[in-house]
Amino acid sequence: MPLSTVFLGLGSNTQRHEHLRAGLDALADFLVDLRCSPVFESEPVGIRSGPFYNLAVMAQTDLPLAELDRRLKAIEADNGRYAPGRKGLPLDIDVLLYDDLIGDFDGLQLPRAEILRNAFVLWPLALLAPQVRHPGEGRSFAALWQAARSEQRLWPVSFDWRGSELTPAGLRAAFPPPAP
Repeated sequence: MPLSTVFLGLGSNTQRHEHLRAGLDALADFLVDLRCSPVFESEPVGIRSGPFYNLAVMAQTDLPLAELDRRLKAIEADNGRYAPGRKGLPLDIDVLLYDDLIGDFDGLQLPRAEILRNAFVLWPLALLAPQVRHPGEGRSFAALWQAARSEQRLWPVSFDWRGSELTPAGLRAAFPPPAP
């Protein structure tokens, strides 16, 4: 089976470093050429909670979309996403794009609407793959980010995975967190 290009969004608001690292480790076990965006901290959107860490990843897979989604749900479950009485959102992994698919695929809407709606999805994508075009909009992630009008507050944070810093120091210095 030929390889498909996938973009995923990851987020966590509890034990953020631990859960994001566990998610990335699990993804690296079955995805090829996994590349990560910088990590951002953001205020919650749509829920009452503590701040989130978010990032986007790009990878290659030979899995069909349904099987990929099933594995992502299993990784979320392994990290307590569906545990009774859980506090917060330990790990959320969403398929943002699967090749250039557009439409509803067994309840999975692609491209994911959050790309255009949430800065914590679009900014990481614009840094990870600036020239990649949104299949529905036809514009690159970089162009979409430049045109975005968002009130959402987010800032890059230091985050290491497997001995590599995902967020360059220059980016963190250029966009420091807001004063408390």
